[in-house]
Amino acid sequence: MHCTLSPPLTLNLDPVPDVADSGRQRSAQATLEEGLAQAKRAAPGVEIQTSLLYGRPSLHLPKISAGEEVLVVGSRGIGGFTGLLVGSVSLEMAATAACPVAVIRSDQHPDGPILVAMDSSGSATALEDACTLASATGADLKIVHVEHAPAGYRMLRDPVDTYPAAGALLNSAVVTARDLAPGTTVEQQLLTDTSIPRAILNASHVST
Repeated sequence: MHCTLSPPLTLNLDPVPDVADSGRQRSAQATLEEGLAQAKRAAPGVEIQTSLLYGRPSLHLPKISAGEEVLVVGSRGIGGFTGLLVGSVSLEMAATAACPVAVIRSDQHPDGPILVAMDSSGSATALEDACTLASATGADLKIVHVEHAPAGYRMLRDPVDTYPAAGALLNSAVVTARDLAPGTTVEQQLLTDTSIPRAILNASHVST
């Protein structure tokens, strides 16, 4: 799917004289066709449907996501405060979509490993999805859990010794992962940080 801000009444707006297929409508259609061509090359046996929508992605995608298994979006790499100012589609979808959201940055570590971060509940769905992805791609799987450490806190011992329940949680997750993704190399890591999101982001720097 591709969303364009040009409304239907401007189908032939701003064509370039003597230039075939110019104008905003044609540009939007070309983007959709390029995506379709890439999808066919990547998965020639998969049935693919396309839609060209008018309006902001934040208006259409949450409705479209209802009842779907996963919503996949790309990333232009605009992060931090700037990304918030321009309105990150991936950030909006993570908060509003009615199904799991995958944000793909194909230019960063495309060969893995797959990283899954789990909370104290065990994050069963996230772990299962990560195992499915690891099995499909052949990538290794890394399971992490982050314990929040107050500012100024100094870790005197190994995190596994300091947080035995977290260590047991990770051990159980590894056993489950090896059952769900046999043949996949699985490792675990217990992290501590004053910011749980920061710890996960740092761990993702070497993962897909």
